[in-house]
Amino acid sequence: MDLKQHIRNVPDFPKAGILFYDITTLLRDPVGFRTTIERLALPFHGKGISAVVGIESRGFILGGAVAQALGAGFIPVRKPGKLPAKAIKKTYNLEYGQDALEIHEDALDKGEKVLIVDDVLATGGTAAATAQLVRSLGADLQGLAFLIELLFLNGKSRLPDEQVYSVLQY
Repeated sequence: MDLKQHIRNVPDFPKAGILFYDITTLLRDPVGFRTTIERLALPFHGKGISAVVGIESRGFILGGAVAQALGAGFIPVRKPGKLPAKAIKKTYNLEYGQDALEIHEDALDKGEKVLIVDDVLATGGTAAATAQLVRSLGADLQGLAFLIELLFLNGKSRLPDEQVYSVLQY
């Protein structure tokens, strides 16, 4: 199945000059959604993954389904102030400013095999911050899986020591 044909291109969103790849049209198609999850999970079957970390917010949709496919638990990484229990925070730089992510301090066990899942790898800042959070808890990060990788933004350069897998490249 050609997943790209189910992704809607939205020009000038969220601002002029940006071409946004809208995956909601892919997710609404039952075969497209199932195929997406199968392809995201495929390289990680048999690796002993016990937790999938999903990055807010589309990473929750994809990550939860990938966790189910791998027989793993699901852990959310959220914007500050959204998690109910004690959390650790990682602040990271954006092109214009800073952002931050949090994970519960007891979300992962030392040595636990973890996969990070998100919808898009762009500049890599969010993914790198999430990888640092996972490693700071002592977990064994097995890789990062993305539905879409925007090759022209070279996000992999911010993840030089990680196994990065993407289903689609633009």
